[in-house]
Amino acid sequence: MASHDSSQPSSAVIGLGNPGARYANSRHNVGYMCVDLLSNRHDIRLDDKRKHAALGQGFLDGRSVILAKPRTYMNASGIAVRYLVQRFGVAPGSLLVVIDDMDLPLGKIRLRTAGGSGGHNGLNSITAELDTPDYPRLRIGIGRPGSGAIEHVLGPFRRDEEDILAETLSKAAEVVEACILEGVQEAMNRFN
Repeated sequence: MASHDSSQPSSAVIGLGNPGARYANSRHNVGYMCVDLLSNRHDIRLDDKRKHAALGQGFLDGRSVILAKPRTYMNASGIAVRYLVQRFGVAPGSLLVVIDDMDLPLGKIRLRTAGGSGGHNGLNSITAELDTPDYPRLRIGIGRPGSGAIEHVLGPFRRDEEDILAETLSKAAEVVEACILEGVQEAMNRFN
């Protein structure tokens, strides 16, 4: 992921979520939230609205990067990711998919170079479309409810969780920056 050729993007950061105002502040959309934060921090506007993704191309400390938010629903995220891989020639190992994770408590994040989906439909879709589970992913904890998983992931964060969420998104953005500038393995050593 730490390539220096600026003519072609060295990496693509894809934040998963569901499009539309109804889901904007839902737990399932922390991937979108992280990409929005990176967009603001590095002045990379997500104003290239394609059929399958809203994306922006720019630089992060001299490294060419694509930031993207699929315009598909979560369980069809792979369509958008495949489009980005084909359009920009970014290898699966140079992607970084940012997702929510119910198995991690709110405030925790975990970076992996590859792996299973853990039942996450967005990852299932990406793995099926790319025909490989070998792409980095950053999981952002949203906690597991006592019951009602669908209501939990599609529901908003509670007011008493907002400070933790803001801190977690800031840390997640730092992890993404480290992945792009130092490589995923180095970022894993620092942040996991």
